[in-house]
Amino acid sequence: MTRGTKIAGNRILITGAGSGIGRLMALDAAARGAAEVIIWDLSDERGDAVRAEVEAAGTRARSFTLNVGDADQVAAMAEQTGQIDILVNCAGIVSGKKLLDMEEAAIRRLYDVNTFALYWTTQAFLPGMIERDRGSVVTIASAAGLTGVARQTDYSASKWAAVGFTESLRGELRADGSRVNTLAVCPFYINTGMFKGVQTKFPRLLPILEENDVATRVLDSVESGREQLVMPSLVRLVPGARLLPTRAFDKVMDFLGVNQTMDHFTGRTGPNRTHRSPEGDVPVTVARH
Repeated sequence: MTRGTKIAGNRILITGAGSGIGRLMALDAAARGAAEVIIWDLSDERGDAVRAEVEAAGTRARSFTLNVGDADQVAAMAEQTGQIDILVNCAGIVSGKKLLDMEEAAIRRLYDVNTFALYWTTQAFLPGMIERDRGSVVTIASAAGLTGVARQTDYSASKWAAVGFTESLRGELRADGSRVNTLAVCPFYINTGMFKGVQTKFPRLLPILEENDVATRVLDSVESGREQLVMPSLVRLVPGARLLPTRAFDKVMDFLGVNQTMDHFTGRTGPNRTHRSPEGDVPVTVARH
């Protein structure tokens, strides 16, 4: 029997759904017959725009404006949201800086959104799923959560944490005999603009992924009960490559150009690059993968 969660007739919440693959998943969920699509985004303007798109497709939708890295805000909005069947943790931040160029506030902000938010949102909605013994928790991690990447000491480490978080949660649920499913998504770079400027040495082996394809495959995986989605297929070889001596592994990654992908990174430009944090305005690239 499949452990998947069908979209049709169920309520799905997507964080960072105001743009990127979060928005595309919201629209796809509506097309698949979701009972309700709930949009959580830092921007009320973007969230409302996606809500209007979903409603135009004939599906009930609500949008909430919040910082998912703030535990208090998440708890308050979760009460307003009510129980859900599918949680998609999609909001993410990248700085693209070398370690010595990073500021403390920006690093903390990145971990708030990329890592700590997973705890706050999942703690808020998982109890209801466990009680009903069904549902799915989806974590949009990254291929950088499987191997370190130059100029990503913050981002890559936060995504390693996201992968470990999901794998450990899967173990807890399995040990408890729960039928709630988890899905870790580990894509290579996606052409949403979050990683604008990145380059790939071997576009046939390691292509920049198309956002529509990624969004579709994520929801397909939710419905099929898949527990890990790695894109493209070559990335699945990374764990096996770790059987090599460390220097040999590093040479393989360098040959594939992994540590040069960020050399021309610019990220999003404009107002999205500055976000308010408790410490003040922190210059980061804020995106929804």
